This record gives sequence, structure tokens and C-alpha cells, in this order.
Amino acid sequence: MIRPQRLELAWQEPQALAHQLTHAYGEEGLVWLDGDGSSLGRWATLAVAPQEIVCCRGLPEETGASNPFEALRGLAPGHWCGWLSYEAAAWVEPGNPWASDGMATLWIARHDPVLRFDLQKRKLWIEASSTAALERLNQQLASITEQPKRELPSIPLGAWHHHTSADQYAGGVQRIRDLIAAGDLFQANLTACCSTAWPQKNSALELFLTLRDACPAPFAGLIISDQNEALLSSSPERFLQVSAQGTVQTRPIKGTRPRHDDPEQDASLAAELVCSDKDRAENVMIVDLLRNDLGRACQPGSIKVPQLVGLESYASVHHLTSVVEGQLQAGLSWVDLLEASWPGGSISGAPKLRACQRLHELEPTSRGPYCGSLLRIDWDGSFDSNILIRSLLRQGDTLRAHAGCGIVADSDPLGETEELMWKLQPLLEALT
Repeated sequence: MIRPQRLELAWQEPQALAHQLTHAYGEEGLVWLDGDGSSLGRWATLAVAPQEIVCCRGLPEETGASNPFEALRGLAPGHWCGWLSYEAAAWVEPGNPWASDGMATLWIARHDPVLRFDLQKRKLWIEASSTAALERLNQQLASITEQPKRELPSIPLGAWHHHTSADQYAGGVQRIRDLIAAGDLFQANLTACCSTAWPQKNSALELFLTLRDACPAPFAGLIISDQNEALLSSSPERFLQVSAQGTVQTRPIKGTRPRHDDPEQDASLAAELVCSDKDRAENVMIVDLLRNDLGRACQPGSIKVPQLVGLESYASVHHLTSVVEGQLQAGLSWVDLLEASWPGGSISGAPKLRACQRLHELEPTSRGPYCGSLLRIDWDGSFDSNILIRSLLRQGDTLRAHAGCGIVADSDPLGETEELMWKLQPLLEALT
């Protein structure tokens, strides 16, 4: 645990400081944990020039692979940000089949100092482990005067290659329905991927700023690694939060409708979602799964559900969200909870391992950081993470976008395919 020093600065918008810092230091190692100014997305964190980087790649049977959960257990005290991929589950459940992905399974960096923003009160601080580090960054910010011109991205919708066609996705939905009818599954989250060439004239920061403008979200973030990889997320979903005192919270999302410009139609779509037996049943099913996951690391009797199937509305979609809370067992850490709960129930299915197996059979591409988590460890050892939905992934010269839907017994294949586009289209349209 570190008690950081703080120095308050005159307010600047996070995007302005992100431009200044990348102009001075470059983009490699940049982390930006963003919010939308709501109660859940009040705080933002920005940092560059990491002091330390930890990276794991590969599956257990691959040469040179390393266990990301053991790497997380070995982190020194400090402020850390990074990502953990969906396929990190191979280290938790090696008996299941998992697809190998080219991106890092774990990439996480320690920064000292960091910039902290209160987006509601418009306050800004430098936080660091020492006064000297505070002053150093303060002087560096004062010396940066040139602002680079913003290059807006332009990726035509037709430039994206869809690895799963609409007909193939609908066929996958029907296959999961058949498996549910046969008693093989209760629910599974089927995903699809599209990709395009990385727009060479644009930086990862510029793409994130454009995504941020179009799709603000409370658990958004940008991570740019030192290995030509990047994660750009506008996620509305928290996975696990663990306070320094061991209080645990997860906020699973299940159930989606698009927003509409007409207020009456928008309200009608929200009401339709709230009244949907199918969406409510799907949400409750994942709540039960997560209660079980949290029970593997939380104190018996501590798990509560203070919000069951509540409506939450974002820039492009309405969602149904529940809240599950608990208290970590003495002697266990957030890493133990993360490992016990990986991958997230809302993006896998129930029973979880069987759902992951069936999804491996149906999905033609690996997920990588998508459906994984953006991770943050604060100075005091507290932990927070999102579910990496509504996210773009850069791997070398390729840009990927993924989306998925939870499939249950009464899912309509055409309806689920339409929902897939509600989720994917705002990301793609933001970059046109």
C-alpha cells in the first residue's frame, strides 16, 4: 500500500492533457481510464511513461507462455493499469479448449505519477509516490506548449470484413437453442468479429477520442502497449471491484435495446426491454452464476443483490443491469477472486465451462482482450475492472471490433442478429 502525494492543478479536459503528454512522450505506454461524468463514471485517470511493464503471452501448452494470474500476484505496490484477455481462462481451466490469440494475454504497467480527474466537479490532481515526482510532472506539463492537430479517422463501413455473416450468426443462435433444448446448456453469449486495416494516418489516441465522443461510457478506457497493440473501450459494464477493505461488487449487463432520437419511441423501447420476460430471465440467470462465482472467494452469507434487473440508458443503447455485492474472505486477494470468476459470466454463459466449450466450436476467431477486462490497481491496493465489450482492438496493422448477444431458449435468431448490429454499428459508424 502506498499513500500518494497529491498536487492540485488548474482544470484541463482529459483529452487536452492526453494530447500534451503524447506529444511529449509518444503514445507507447499510455493509459487512460475514462468515465462519462455519471455517478459510476465520475473519475478518470491518465498516465504515460510507465515505470514497469509486465506482459504475458500464450496458452499453457505453448512454448514461452506464462501464467497471467501468477504475474498479477507478483505485482509490486503502486498504481497499475492494463488488460487481461478472455483466453487467460486457459490458465484457470486448461481442460477446456481455448483459441490462441496474437495479442498479449496480460499487459499491465505501473505508472508514477498519474493524473486524476473528477469529471463532475472538474478538479484535477497529480498523484505520485513522492513530492519530487509530482514536481517533475508539473514542470513537464508547464513546458509543453505545442498542440498537435487532430486527425479525424475515416474508415468506411464497407472497409470492414465480417468474419461471421448474418446468416452464419443466426445459424449459431439456432445451434445454441438446440443445445439448450437438449439440456446441454442454459445460456451462452455468442460473439462475432469484424476487422479492417489500421488507418495509418491516425493514432490510437485519435481513434479513442472519436469513439469517446460518439459512445461515452462509465467504464471506458484506452491502453496503448509498447508492442504495437492497443485497446480502445467504451464499455458500460463493471466486472469486479474490490475495495481496500475487501468489499466486492459486480454489475452484470444482460438485455439490450437501441436508443431512438424520438423521445416517445425511445421510451417505448426502454419499456419493452424492462417488460421482456426473455431479457429479464437472461439477466437473472447470470446473476445466479455470478453469485456462485463470488461465493468461491467471498465470506459465506455476505453475498447480496441490491439491484436486480434495473434499467440503465447510454448514448446508443438501453441495458438491463443487476448489482451483486459481497465481502472477500480473510486471507484472499482480488487476484484470487479474479481467478475464481474468470471469464466473466455475462460474456460466457451457463454452465460456464460448457458454454465456453460450445462457443469455441461456433466462433471462427479468438476473442483476445475482447470479453476480457481492463484492470486497475490503485495506490491503496484496491482493484477495479470492466468487461471489455463495446471495444476496438489494435494488433499491429489490424483493427478489430467484436460484439455478442446472450442466447437463451426462446431467443429469436433473426432478432439476436439484429441486436448484434445495435451493439456493433455505433462503434463502426463512429469511425466513418
